[in-house]
Amino acid sequence: MNVHEAAPAYVLRGTLVSAGAITHEGVVAVAGDRIAYAGPGRGYDPAQLPEAQELPLPDGASLLPGLVDLHCHGAAGGGFPNGSDRACREAVDFLHRSGTTSLLASLVAASSDELVRALGILRVLAAEGLIAGVHSEGPFLARSRCGAQNPRWLVDPDPELLRKMLAAAGGTLRTMTYAPELPGAGDLLRMLTTHGVTPSLGHTDADCGLAAASLAEAAELIGGAAAGAGFGPRARPTVTHLFNGMPPMHHRSPGPVTASLRLAARGTVAVELIGDGVHLDPEMVRMVFELVGAGNIALVTDSMAATGLPDGDYELGSSEVSVHHRVATLRSNGALAGGTATLLEVVRTTLAAGVSAADAVLAATLVPARVLGLETQIGALRTKMRADVVAVSPHFELLRVLRGGELLDAPA
Repeated sequence: MNVHEAAPAYVLRGTLVSAGAITHEGVVAVAGDRIAYAGPGRGYDPAQLPEAQELPLPDGASLLPGLVDLHCHGAAGGGFPNGSDRACREAVDFLHRSGTTSLLASLVAASSDELVRALGILRVLAAEGLIAGVHSEGPFLARSRCGAQNPRWLVDPDPELLRKMLAAAGGTLRTMTYAPELPGAGDLLRMLTTHGVTPSLGHTDADCGLAAASLAEAAELIGGAAAGAGFGPRARPTVTHLFNGMPPMHHRSPGPVTASLRLAARGTVAVELIGDGVHLDPEMVRMVFELVGAGNIALVTDSMAATGLPDGDYELGSSEVSVHHRVATLRSNGALAGGTATLLEVVRTTLAAGVSAADAVLAATLVPARVLGLETQIGALRTKMRADVVAVSPHFELLRVLRGGELLDAPA
């Protein structure tokens, strides 16, 4: 029997923060794995769900859609690039219980065999509905901007390698980070979009003109492929963790940051921001929200295996990582090596930077859902959508998580 078919009905009351809007004194009613009602409390008739159990929440609680993370390498000791099936499942379980009810499992550059192995494991998790698919951060990245990526495995776009990855993923590869200055990048874009994979510019030394041209080409290719390749109606290319893994913006050398901001302001691309207070200064996060608008931003974690665990030594793919005061760095050279915050923690940090709750939640829910073409299923609190609901305190501390109508225990 399907667990969702047996799931009880629930009613939650609080301030609804969804799709860029705030509804005070709201109600979300859940029946099975779907939202039966979401809106003002005065519009809800309890007779609709007489069997529903009301989940008590403190005064001032808010109800959010389940959070959606496009860039996540692991958690709870498990890393998606090199973890076993069990370790990957434990990471996903922790993330679900932390409020990230949908996620892409992110890989890093590795050998062909290791990429195929990891894709095979994650393909099963995607088939079970535990993850929304896979994000491959590489291996077609610039060595000069490798960050925490192992430069040994960085290569120019290789159609044969990509074919192997696509075959191993079995339709679950959803996004891929690429550097547009590498030979063959144009052919890579065409191959990715033909297979419904969203290109994400990043780990690049491209100048402003090349970055802008490549993103515009990617947007045009997505538009041309559209639903036939599995893209949603509001699909567009993304920029992998804007500012990180690329040259800083300079007034005589604007670089890919300027191109990304300009195209995001137009709605041509969505930019990822690791708003954890480590990868970006909070003032930078607030500035980007004010410049391009929340509807063009996807908050991400870039989280790795140390997320949810104490400081210590961990791995990110083939690289050794040390975590000190929750900051992950390569043991070899001190470069930042992913994040250790959950997406709800990123939302809290973004709020502390001065971004409104409506905007921060939009960037952590509906915007990434649109990138995935899943905005009719996840990313907002609307009738008939999947019953992914996160209840938080007035300070956005986790209270309750429903995923597909199933009430999850909070992480220990």
